[in-house]
Amino acid sequence: MNAETVNRDSPYQTPWWIHLWAVIAAFGTYFCMYMYRKPFTAAAYTDDGWQDWDQKAVLVASQVVGYLLSKIIGIRVVSEVKREQRAGLLFGLILLAHGSLLLFAIVPAPWHIFCIFLNGLPLGIVFGLVLGFLEGRRMTEALTAGLCASFILAGGVSKTVGQSLLEYTQKSWQWSVPQSERWMPFLAGCLFLIPIAGFIWMLSRIPPPDEHDESARSKREPMSREDRIRIMRTYAGGLAAISCMYLLVTILRSLRDDFAPEILAGLGATVKPSAYASIDIWVALIAMVANGSSVLIANNRVALQTSLCICGLGFLVTLAAVFLQRTSPLSPEWMMVMVGAGLYLPYVAVHTTIFERVIALTRDRANVGFLMYLADALGYCGYVALMLGKNFIPKPSDGSNDIVTWFLATCAFASAASLFLIVIAMFQFIRFGAQNPVDSSEPE
Repeated sequence: MNAETVNRDSPYQTPWWIHLWAVIAAFGTYFCMYMYRKPFTAAAYTDDGWQDWDQKAVLVASQVVGYLLSKIIGIRVVSEVKREQRAGLLFGLILLAHGSLLLFAIVPAPWHIFCIFLNGLPLGIVFGLVLGFLEGRRMTEALTAGLCASFILAGGVSKTVGQSLLEYTQKSWQWSVPQSERWMPFLAGCLFLIPIAGFIWMLSRIPPPDEHDESARSKREPMSREDRIRIMRTYAGGLAAISCMYLLVTILRSLRDDFAPEILAGLGATVKPSAYASIDIWVALIAMVANGSSVLIANNRVALQTSLCICGLGFLVTLAAVFLQRTSPLSPEWMMVMVGAGLYLPYVAVHTTIFERVIALTRDRANVGFLMYLADALGYCGYVALMLGKNFIPKPSDGSNDIVTWFLATCAFASAASLFLIVIAMFQFIRFGAQNPVDSSEPE
């Protein structure tokens, strides 16, 4: 069967329930993973003895350092792991992360900082393992959009879970604030241990891509060291531009996610546990529809260029939110929705479409997990530097909260720089498309 015929085949030749099963399994696994990573950010961590340091920023940075090292390790692990090894490795990583939260609860300060570092260390590999079950299919964008919706929604829901557990343990169990804050992350993980085991089992039952998928998107196989070096050298220009853009959007997205309570409070909002989830529902819908619809574009080159345009649109939305906030302030909730939608449009596009279509276009021996982990490692390097540097930024002499001003300024600068990087990436990929083998979605 030639390439033209393959791309005219309906992606729904595969039974619809297999696609639904895959989305539920991927969404559920990564959604539950967030309950081992993010609930602790709902606490303030204002224990005595931290007057000169922002304890929460130190804890967030410590976890992200572990997450960063995990991404660096994942460059090799995710690109080389075999399909039959993924499910067992996934559950083992979750158990390690949960055990570290128990240590976080019982180990005295300041050693509990190292425990939250251990929590981030196994979790950074989870996304690549889950993505490996979805890539290389004609429905990959739609399936991966469902996966990405999990971390958009889970960011808010995890803080809702965390804040609800804080309120419950303090009110019903009469725990002190420090005691509740230290035990809350482990208790949140206990609630999701059985569900995540079930979703990982569902992932293990997803059938591999069929021959039509491989003809349309290329076969995805474990990569050798030589494969990784060749990919980085061959496509250095375009991948560097995308990775730098991803670095900036990772910093902004992580700031918004980890410091949502402080940003909303700084904007004058009364933060309730349900507020985080309700805000991110709108963000998830926008990012899912915009990026998941790329599955309708059969031509890999056109889909890649369209996705880059979606990234640009996202940064324009973020700039508009910053401008409106400074001129005629939006409500705190809608400001967070606009910024969230603007950031998650490019963030999800990288996960769902850009790297997937680069591989499909080049037909090179590669997998999305490898390219994603190159970009992720760079992105989290930037965020760790920002979190550590935050403690050295002078605080206002009047004691006011400067988180909103700092956040908006960072959004404006990073969005403008990212638009420039998208132009560079677009030029690189247009030139690359003209010089490389014919796209498999075009007739010969």
